[in-house]
Amino acid sequence: MPRYAPSTQLETHEVFNQPAEFAGRNLYETDACFREGVRREAGEWLDGPMRALGAAVGSEQVLEWGEQANRFPPELTVFDRYGRRIDEARFHPAYHSLMALAMEHRIHDIAWTAGRAGGHVGHLASLALFTQAEAGVMCPINMTYAAVPALRAQPDVAGSWLDRLLGGRYDAALRPIAEKAGITLGMAMTEKQGGSDVRANTTRAHRLEARGSRAYRLVGHKWFCSAPMSDGFLTLAYADGGLSCFLVPRITPDGERNGVHVMRLKDKLGNKSNASSEIEYHDAYAELLGEEGQGVKVIIDMVHHTRLGTIGGTLGIMRMALAQAVHQVAGRRAFQKTLIDQPAMRAVIADLAVEYEAAVVLGMRVARAFDPDDELGRAFARLSVALGKYWLTKRNPNFVYECMECHGGVGYVEETPMPRLFRESPLNAIWEGSGNVIALDILRTLAREPAALEAYVAEIGESRGADRRLDAAADALMDSLARLPAEAEARYAAERMALVLQGALLVRNAPPAVADAFCATRLGDEGGRSFGVLPRSADVEAIVARQSEVA
Repeated sequence: MPRYAPSTQLETHEVFNQPAEFAGRNLYETDACFREGVRREAGEWLDGPMRALGAAVGSEQVLEWGEQANRFPPELTVFDRYGRRIDEARFHPAYHSLMALAMEHRIHDIAWTAGRAGGHVGHLASLALFTQAEAGVMCPINMTYAAVPALRAQPDVAGSWLDRLLGGRYDAALRPIAEKAGITLGMAMTEKQGGSDVRANTTRAHRLEARGSRAYRLVGHKWFCSAPMSDGFLTLAYADGGLSCFLVPRITPDGERNGVHVMRLKDKLGNKSNASSEIEYHDAYAELLGEEGQGVKVIIDMVHHTRLGTIGGTLGIMRMALAQAVHQVAGRRAFQKTLIDQPAMRAVIADLAVEYEAAVVLGMRVARAFDPDDELGRAFARLSVALGKYWLTKRNPNFVYECMECHGGVGYVEETPMPRLFRESPLNAIWEGSGNVIALDILRTLAREPAALEAYVAEIGESRGADRRLDAAADALMDSLARLPAEAEARYAAERMALVLQGALLVRNAPPAVADAFCATRLGDEGGRSFGVLPRSADVEAIVARQSEVA
């Protein structure tokens, strides 16, 4: 990214009709619906922190760090020069700068330290903003945030970890946590033979009687362990009492490197800055969280909170892709008109904007549900986070592709951020439960927790009478849910529930032009199967005007 304007006069031609560099802008202040969502669901207190973060992540420096951290991914060093085993992933300096910035802005702990309602909105919103600059570092940040409920379940083991996590700063050095300014935590659950079916795991946990009632040694492997340079990991292993949850430190209480061997780093499609790895436990020291046999129950709280982060990451990817598309078409002319003034292109941008606004209202409402004060609220959070994760992450890849096409050929070139965004776009649908897992989880929630459906019906009921298409879609949905859908219908139920919830939130909170276009195309029969298919009645001008701040 050039710091000063480059020369446009070349030997054979003059360079013109190109947009300016996309940098040096506040990514919070230039996003109207995102600002509205933060203020509506969290209140004015969050406005200041979001403005500060928006300015930082939209700066030339931080956008460049994001590019560098992905161009120079981590490398695994298994042995030191003398042949001693160290199992370390080495990162480009840009990665460390990004991690330090993320923790400086409290993305990892704002939900737990804010001391007021809207803390989880703060986590989702700040994670979404940061993702616009770089997505990979949000993996360890989100897992660190999500580990707190599981740690709080066992304060005698986790108290010292929470002391370093809450209020902590980024401290990459490998040393005992008592000597660190802050810590990060990861997760290692899945194994080769089981994947999402964690009960098929084979890793074994053996009591260390001499080390106390919660000390164990682990033997086995994990097929996916993201952020292996975290200070500790929540993991699952079979003890005598069944599948159990453990906290595995990288440094043992004796001050030694733990028996966690990093076998290799995954060569992933995207998310290049983040080290995802395969690990083996070789008599690794671990401490039991909860009771033997209760591993899934303990760690599910962490998974519940990491799913909120997948929604935030999806919002960030969508926003940066849309902002880049709007910036491109507003800064380039073809056939005697600026691209954004061409009717066909304007319809595409408007439809993409409707999709993004629907994603934001859903994501923000889900995040507020994580601050419950009763069982109904907690049930709604469990259901709505699964609905949001399922639907938004499914929509994301095609959304990013359409934004890429707005650029023409240059959008397919690695010098632009579009290929990186496109590679990131499928990931949140796969992590923390892929599509079928999430859809079936929604059916289980409906079957086991009547309060979840009750809360959902109450939420959409607040919008009854506001739009006939929404009412009709809600009635049809309720009819289909009257009998619990079969497993083969899980995706249909998840999709329709998410769309009706988005429509209900939009008619209450979005400008009429946005809500009307959504209900006509997503709930009615006036849309198409690709972006840019809007009915003649759509107020395209009003929808696109909402994006003018980023052009």
